Amino acid sequence: MTVRLGAVIEALDAAYPPALAQSWDSVGLVCGDPDETLTSVTIAVDATAAVVDAVPDGGLLLAHHPLLLRGVDTVAASTAKGSLIHRLIRSGRSLFTAHTNADSASPGVSDALAQALGLTVEAVLEPAAAQQELDKWVIFVPVENADAVREAIFAAGAGQIGDYSHCSWTVTGTGQFLPHDGANPAIGSVGAVERVVEDRVEAVAPARARRQVLAAMRSAHPYEEPAFDVIALAPVPRNVGLGRIGSLPQPEPLSAFVSRVRSGLPATSWGVRAAGDPDATVSRVAVCGGAGDSLLGVVAAADVQAYVTADLRHHPADEHRRASDVALIDVAHWASEFPWCEQAADVLRSAFGSALSIEVCRIRTDPWNVDNATGGEDA
Repeated sequence: MTVRLGAVIEALDAAYPPALAQSWDSVGLVCGDPDETLTSVTIAVDATAAVVDAVPDGGLLLAHHPLLLRGVDTVAASTAKGSLIHRLIRSGRSLFTAHTNADSASPGVSDALAQALGLTVEAVLEPAAAQQELDKWVIFVPVENADAVREAIFAAGAGQIGDYSHCSWTVTGTGQFLPHDGANPAIGSVGAVERVVEDRVEAVAPARARRQVLAAMRSAHPYEEPAFDVIALAPVPRNVGLGRIGSLPQPEPLSAFVSRVRSGLPATSWGVRAAGDPDATVSRVAVCGGAGDSLLGVVAAADVQAYVTADLRHHPADEHRRASDVALIDVAHWASEFPWCEQAADVLRSAFGSALSIEVCRIRTDPWNVDNATGGEDA
């Protein structure tokens, strides 16, 4: 059986929405024709030469790390990465990347890391805020004109909440105003206080549509000077974002937890390093797949006893340990993200069943390849 590459892309985009990717990132289809069919998907952290060779002809390589992250001006076959692109295209193989969108998705890279360590995920370490800035519109309008105003602002982009449209809230009260010389009131007369039964209409709208909503509201409103408020809403955290906080089945000493990390992740020459009191009790843990020292400040305030991540640098780690009792466990970057490969495989197996051959590539693509204990090269 065969499946269109485009259908696989749709499944991956649903699991790891591209909108979750960082602005500097490069995710999505690198090479391949969405209209062509494929029979296999191979999943790996990195698109190295050895990994590419392991992908069957006509298959898709799903990689976590982008092959072409930074701007390039050539993919000539004489360049290291260009040669891989040529080998993929010549054999009908495709390449797709899910990077920081997979980091932030739920479930995502850090969920897979937490699962590998036997943690029960309780929260997102650094929740992502809603990317779309929103306004709340509060409009006061005579009751008989409220429907027209609502329909006008809805047509201009207001009233959309998730999968629902035409959303608003209304309460009826009494408005008061006194027209002065020069006014041309739709209701009442100059020099006399007027009281009108009005609806207070509330609706949200994208901040980028502010000008359009204002024009629509003024056009439908009967008043010469409508009364309204536009309130910029604070971004709302979502259940997606970087890192996770999880709990252990039972509290255990830091030394035992470090052993848990070592046995839960694939072995690397980098190994597992830890900083903290070996006898300290660990029950609640923060994790972040990939480089995570940018989150040390968040970790310090997260009510956890340990933090598992990769690529911790000397000075940030030192400063953290001086100011916080949260223990640090540093693992190889590749090892922290490898559990995601099986998670992504399960996504595709659920979507396509036996119609696609789904394989996790077991080739270790960690660039550190010489064992620090023996001096020998690791497999």
